[in-house]
Amino acid sequence: MTKTLLVASLVAVGLAACGQKTEPAAPTPAPAPVAAPAATPAADAAKSADAAAGAAGAAADAAKNAAGAATDAAKNAAGSAMDAAKSATGAATDAAKGAASAATDAVKDAAGKAMDAGKDAAKDAAMKAVDAAKDAAKKP
Repeated sequence: MTKTLLVASLVAVGLAACGQKTEPAAPTPAPAPVAAPAATPAADAAKSADAAAGAAGAAADAAKNAAGAATDAAKNAAGSAMDAAKSATGAATDAAKGAASAATDAVKDAAGKAMDAGKDAAKDAAMKAVDAAKDAAKKP
């Protein structure tokens, strides 16, 4: 059993040693990329990126302008609504004043007529009382 254990240990050490990497003596430099063919797709990509950035900037400016226009339209609509509300309030106030004035005039007229009718009735009653007193004085 110890021999088997010894052989298994040697096999494990050997496999572990085989799995380790040894460092190379000198790293080899990577080959230089060919500049001309790679530059053309890169330049095209850069141009496309610049065009996309320009389009994105134009879209952002258009969105900003649209937002400003929408804000201005909302402000104008709010101002118009406020002016309409003020006008409606003024018209309602004027109508209420006119109605109050008309009601006051009607009450004054009715009171005046009632006073005149009261005066006339009092006059008539006083005249009848005077006539009745005269008639009573004439009779012995």
